[in-house]
Amino acid sequence: KLIRAGFGNNNVDTCARVCHSPTGYGLKQTFGESSGTQDFDSVMKADVILVIGANPTDGHPVFASMMKKRLRQGAKLIVADPREIDLVKNSPHIQADYHLKLRPSTNVALINALAHVIVTEQLMDEDFVNERCEVASFAKWETFIAQEHNSPEATESITGVPAADLRAAARLYAKADNAAIYYGLGVTEHSQGSTTVIGIANLAMATGNLGRVGVGVNPLRGQNNVQGSCDMGSFPHEFPGYRHVSDNETHKLFENAWHADLSSEPGLRIPNMFDAALDKSFMGLYCEGEDIAQSDPDIQHVHAALRAMECVIVRMSFCPARHF
Repeated sequence: KLIRAGFGNNNVDTCARVCHSPTGYGLKQTFGESSGTQDFDSVMKADVILVIGANPTDGHPVFASMMKKRLRQGAKLIVADPREIDLVKNSPHIQADYHLKLRPSTNVALINALAHVIVTEQLMDEDFVNERCEVASFAKWETFIAQEHNSPEATESITGVPAADLRAAARLYAKADNAAIYYGLGVTEHSQGSTTVIGIANLAMATGNLGRVGVGVNPLRGQNNVQGSCDMGSFPHEFPGYRHVSDNETHKLFENAWHADLSSEPGLRIPNMFDAALDKSFMGLYCEGEDIAQSDPDIQHVHAALRAMECVIVRMSFCPARHF
């Protein structure tokens, strides 16, 4: 609101740009909303838990304690990760039923192989798909997924995961009464992050694991309240609630609520801000709670852009590593 109403532009962005923006795009394309489908308490009703590209013990310990409690009660666990994380090797009384130790950057091939088993072995929840999904789009997806190059046997040389393990894990997930997927930065911080998120969402829809407690697609976001930041409109093209700034009805709604004239032009993303600073067309930055000089890619470019600005204001609880 400060940027849009006070500064008169939409040049506002969030740290999701470098961690979970593929979640925002992928879930928006599939579910219509850029957020996970469950709260954390939901895990206590899950029968099968699929963890992809995340280490909840270290990254999300509060949620991890809840998940481990459920696993000790008998829920099954599938871990898809190149690493032998805590859930695979160290947690007391917990043993992953399947560790899909894929090669880095082969997420899409692995997700498609899991989907191939579900489609070709008739493990889909056809009633759910017919009642709740876009049937024509799903038909096209099924045709593509059923192709032999997506089979576990064909993708084994790509992912490094034995075909037998992939088939068994797919059957375990698809046959569960309640199956939930939790994924992290190991999914989103890749060039194919959005595609993987879309694939994960398709798995949940194909098996009917949406719309009730104990199921769903659940991103384990990268930083404190990055989900809330996205929900509240900290993107250059969206108002709160993921409503596009160029939509006339939405635009009028926020102008009336905020008593201000608002721009209908999407603003600059963080990388575009740096480019514009070097072109002398973007001269000021207010940064709160993010050390962009350390965490954004191509830090030499970032440092040059920060030095080129006339005014840089940083508000943080801790002193950033670098000063400009």
